[in-house]
Amino acid sequence: MPGDSEDPNDEVQYHVELSEGDVASSVLLPGNPERLDKITPLWDDHEEVAYHREYRTATGTYDGTPISVTSTGIGSPSAAIAVEELARVGADTFVRVGSCGALQAEMEPGDLVITRGAVRQEGTSDEYVREDYPAVASHEVVAALVAAAERLGHDYHVGLTMSSDSFYAGQGRPGFDGFEAAGSDDLVQELKDANVANVEMEAAAICTIANVYGLRAGAVCSVFANRETGEFLTEGETTAAETASLAVDLLAKMDEKKAEAGVDEWHAGLSLD
Repeated sequence: MPGDSEDPNDEVQYHVELSEGDVASSVLLPGNPERLDKITPLWDDHEEVAYHREYRTATGTYDGTPISVTSTGIGSPSAAIAVEELARVGADTFVRVGSCGALQAEMEPGDLVITRGAVRQEGTSDEYVREDYPAVASHEVVAALVAAAERLGHDYHVGLTMSSDSFYAGQGRPGFDGFEAAGSDDLVQELKDANVANVEMEAAAICTIANVYGLRAGAVCSVFANRETGEFLTEGETTAAETASLAVDLLAKMDEKKAEAGVDEWHAGLSLD
């Protein structure tokens, strides 16, 4: 290996510029670096520990539970880099916190969509594993997100997410000068008919890579647009952020219950109280 080539196993990670001890075991993954300013005020305390390229990271506590957040930028390639490098410095649980387009008519702007699994229409996860490998969210992360949304009184839906590499052509939107990709006319309807709940750009890769490495991952997104009704409203960023933050606290309680019971997987019989 050339002497001047970057080593992804160096003490300081090449893209996120983080080292062991900089992050908690559970990390929230928003896309936009500016979303940190809406997430961290919900915590007890926080400190920004790194900001390089699209990767902005802060670490603190939520109700006494250690928690971190790292922005990933837009799309699965940069999200995959974040998961890779965060795992190398000690993170083992990842919760995407983002926005999405809803596909079912009953989903309103501001509602939350909690991903239980994802359609891998992005290409990044194909670099890791065969195309028929499922993108499945951790059942513990899904349960924690549902419990958090219930406790906070937020409207939410649990379902399948489609992750695309393209905001325009890949999600059935017209491109520049009215360009329409092949099949774009039917894409939204096909996904809707298959009971897919929402579309976004990172969840499938995050869940796939986490499963390959034996880590936990999931996603909660605020509905900004409903592709069935045509509604668009940028609401719910804070709702998703507080749901994900509380979920991390509940996951810590799940881990305590598992340790007390001497089991590897949390189940409903262990409770969270």
